Amino acid sequence: MTGVPDHSPFSSTVNGGGARIGVVLSHGFTGSPHGLRAWAQSLADAGFAVRMPLLPGHGTRWQDLARTRWPQWHGALDDAYLELDSHCDHVFVAGLSMGGALALRIAATRPVAGVIVVNPGLVIDDPRAPLAGILKLVLKSTPAIANDILKPGMDEGAYPRTPVAAAHELNKMFKDTIRLLPRITAPVRVFRSTVDHVVSDTSVAALRRGLTNAPLTLTTLENSYHVATLDNDAEEIFQDSADFIRAVVAGTAAAQVQEGTAHE
Repeated sequence: MTGVPDHSPFSSTVNGGGARIGVVLSHGFTGSPHGLRAWAQSLADAGFAVRMPLLPGHGTRWQDLARTRWPQWHGALDDAYLELDSHCDHVFVAGLSMGGALALRIAATRPVAGVIVVNPGLVIDDPRAPLAGILKLVLKSTPAIANDILKPGMDEGAYPRTPVAAAHELNKMFKDTIRLLPRITAPVRVFRSTVDHVVSDTSVAALRRGLTNAPLTLTTLENSYHVATLDNDAEEIFQDSADFIRAVVAGTAAAQVQEGTAHE
């Protein structure tokens, strides 16, 4: 994907009959909506209302991200959820990497219909992570973690540097999100690359342990790296996401019919 990255938010309205379905999407740490735009467009083409905000501190320069705090990232996605929830019958949350953690946070605090995450991050394996709160005072940034993509010619448009102060915020957010995982009751769909140079299997293991009250379905991606939404398995993610959403909504409707019949 060549050319200038498009960091702007994405928004679409419900298109079609039946249940009004909304999807809130979140991009990852140091990234922007650019890396998920094709996914967002595919969901919009499927008839869903989609909201994908540009998270605070992203899509400009890494120095701006260094001045943000993780509740601002969560707040931006929560606002998008509340806006969709005001006029949709069912709202799903989805995200890539850190965006997956944010989607899980929304699912733990709001009555979402379902969750879709791609290579979700919940644990930073770097041994320096616990020291980031101190390191940020003497080290402003580290090399980028961007463009872990197998497919040639793709660029997610992420920052060229990673601010240490923001990495400290990310670590705090991950730990707090793990604490909230048992609150999730909506079904969770996970897409996981077999080769991921950014997020290790430790994060998926933490997700499995934490989801004590929600069903989890995992699909393995054999031909993609971390930014799978721009990689060789992207179309599989897009199609399976729409199928998952429709199946959950259909199951909810069937359950409501059965419940109504039982009360007659």
